[in-house]
Amino acid sequence: ISYFRMQKDYSGTEKCGSDLPKNTGETLYLGSTSSELYMCAYQKNYEQYVKNSIEVEDTEIKNRFEIRMKNERAYYAVVDLLTYRDAERTAFSIINHYVRFVDREDDKPKNQWKTNDDWAWFVGENREPIRLTTKPEPYTLQKALHWLQRQVAPTIKMVQALDRENHTTILKDMIEQAELKDKHKHLLQLEKSTIEERIDTAIPQENDDVLEKQ
Repeated sequence: ISYFRMQKDYSGTEKCGSDLPKNTGETLYLGSTSSELYMCAYQKNYEQYVKNSIEVEDTEIKNRFEIRMKNERAYYAVVDLLTYRDAERTAFSIINHYVRFVDREDDKPKNQWKTNDDWAWFVGENREPIRLTTKPEPYTLQKALHWLQRQVAPTIKMVQALDRENHTTILKDMIEQAELKDKHKHLLQLEKSTIEERIDTAIPQENDDVLEKQ
């Protein structure tokens, strides 16, 4: 049940060379994408699989629900957020005003249909408040190695093979020219230190504040 007159549901695939198309997940748009306010729900884990080759089961965020606003609608949302300093209140007051997912009951008028249990939980019934921003996590060697193995190692292996085949030094040159960022230098120093010296030395990663629900 919604104030929105338009909704679109997409099931996407992406052709990858001669391979079978990849499933890019389901996407639901509530409202016109040209309006001042609309909502979008999509399967974040499939998006990450296609963009970054992260396995669906390994993606921390499974689904993402976005409120997209501009102009006057965005202005009043910001006013509410600055007034109450409560992102969950602002987000779900907007969601609850515009849309409600229900279970169909043919013997009752639509406005009396019961709210779907999963949707009721999502919008706040019988659950703890949702943290709409993710706490920055420290940059660790384990995290760096996991990212290297998942995202970079296959490419490194390919370049190594090309270097051997063509008698080139592409990989060696790239490594020599690479510049370490502060977080890399900090991690190197951290790995050389003792346990006592490591206390309170983690560097938080930058994080975008997004309205999302896992």
